[in-house]
Amino acid sequence: MIFDTSCYPTNLVDLAWRHDGDPFTAERLIKMMDGPYLINGKPRRVDMAFIQPPQGNTLYTDGFGDLTGRAAIRAYMAYTVECVQKYPDRFAGCFVYNPRCGVANGVEEIRFHAKEYGFKMVQLQANMHNYRPDRALDWLRPAMRVCEELGLLVKLHTGDGPYSIPTEWYPLIREFPNVNFILAHFGVQTGGVYVFEPFRMAMDTPNVYVETGWCLQSRIVEFTKELPTHKVLYGSDTPPNEPGMWLSLLEVLCHEPPQGLNLTEEVLEDYLGNNLARMVGITPTPFPETREAALALLPK
Repeated sequence: MIFDTSCYPTNLVDLAWRHDGDPFTAERLIKMMDGPYLINGKPRRVDMAFIQPPQGNTLYTDGFGDLTGRAAIRAYMAYTVECVQKYPDRFAGCFVYNPRCGVANGVEEIRFHAKEYGFKMVQLQANMHNYRPDRALDWLRPAMRVCEELGLLVKLHTGDGPYSIPTEWYPLIREFPNVNFILAHFGVQTGGVYVFEPFRMAMDTPNVYVETGWCLQSRIVEFTKELPTHKVLYGSDTPPNEPGMWLSLLEVLCHEPPQGLNLTEEVLEDYLGNNLARMVGITPTPFPETREAALALLPK
């Protein structure tokens, strides 16, 4: 199974990044997920993706129109909810927690989206929401308690200064050892290349996992040589990224050294999605052993 950790369909043009063209809707995302993408000579699609609103559409300035509090949160989460309900076989829901909409409001909405719509993940984006993680623990602890109670994954945006340097999340991670944290983008975004921090955090801390999207190809080879295989997760950050590129950087691991590791296709399938599927209670699927078997899995 190929299961993308990070995708952002929207019915609005992204309010922060202002991606060109029309809104990147769920239908556009599914068409892109369908590919097909060649992996070890076999045509594949991205079977499922965790989706959420683009972070720019979750910013709190003067409310959202006339909405505040929980109503504002439901407004920025509404299209994600619609997509998850419309395409339950392709999308899983990720809730974006913005404490600036009110900590109590956000905590209750985490619970609501998990119980009402089956959301399995929560994302924190400290740079967009303008707080320093290690100095805003009173904003984050209540949300983490709910995530711990409900068994939700927590995805942490990393790679930007001043507030999304990976180790800034360490106090929160250490305080909640029963919550599984995914370090999104492997510490690479617009603000820096902090790849060694997520690697060491995942090596040293049982509840830390890494998403490989944005990571440098040579570093992926270096790090996966050491990382426990269950800790490596595929993510594309689509849009602005294109999912096939990040699939290719993992496929390289099946090549011979020094570019690859002679990785087996079974372990590659874990990286591509089976690891993430297991984490949220979805039955993993084996890799297709032949081109014909792969073709049979593509959309008709």
